[in-house]
Amino acid sequence: MDANYFTTPVIFLIDTLLSLYILTVLLRFIFQCFGVDFYNPISQFIVQITHPPLKVLRKFVPPMGKIDTSSLVLALILQMLADFIILLLKGASIGIPALLLISCAQLIELSLNIFIFAIFAQSILSWFNNGQYRSIFTLLDNLTSPILTQCQKLMPNLGNIDLSPLIAIIFLQLLKMMLLPPIQELAGLIG
Repeated sequence: MDANYFTTPVIFLIDTLLSLYILTVLLRFIFQCFGVDFYNPISQFIVQITHPPLKVLRKFVPPMGKIDTSSLVLALILQMLADFIILLLKGASIGIPALLLISCAQLIELSLNIFIFAIFAQSILSWFNNGQYRSIFTLLDNLTSPILTQCQKLMPNLGNIDLSPLIAIIFLQLLKMMLLPPIQELAGLIG
């Protein structure tokens, strides 16, 4: 057996666990920015699971107005840690500035993916009885309504057909295509 036999599962486990927690921290940041209902059961779960490290970090990183910078800093630190550990296990090395840029690009991509999946999930759930999925539907509505409202203003009236989710998803995909490659290219140059 070669070294990859043991490192591949370890990398998978580290990447999965840290990615899930990074997602949770980033969701907390996005929920606060978009004013998602704090008393929603899903919001409460996210607050409880992210509170311990944020309580410590808030002593050093104050908020900037309504923006919870400590959540964003924690997500960035965790993403950099995950990338560093994975690169270390793979036997690769990278400079801190390049690692910072790669981690920022990954967080931007994850943020845009959160909105893409939220819009898609809300569109699917809108076909069903909202009472059964009330807490999820309310959370998705709070999260996506600012984006979808702007897209609805751009769309002509098509009767009962709302194409704003499609327009929003296309816009978010284009945003990913325009933002991420320059950051990744710059990280490669610094690397």
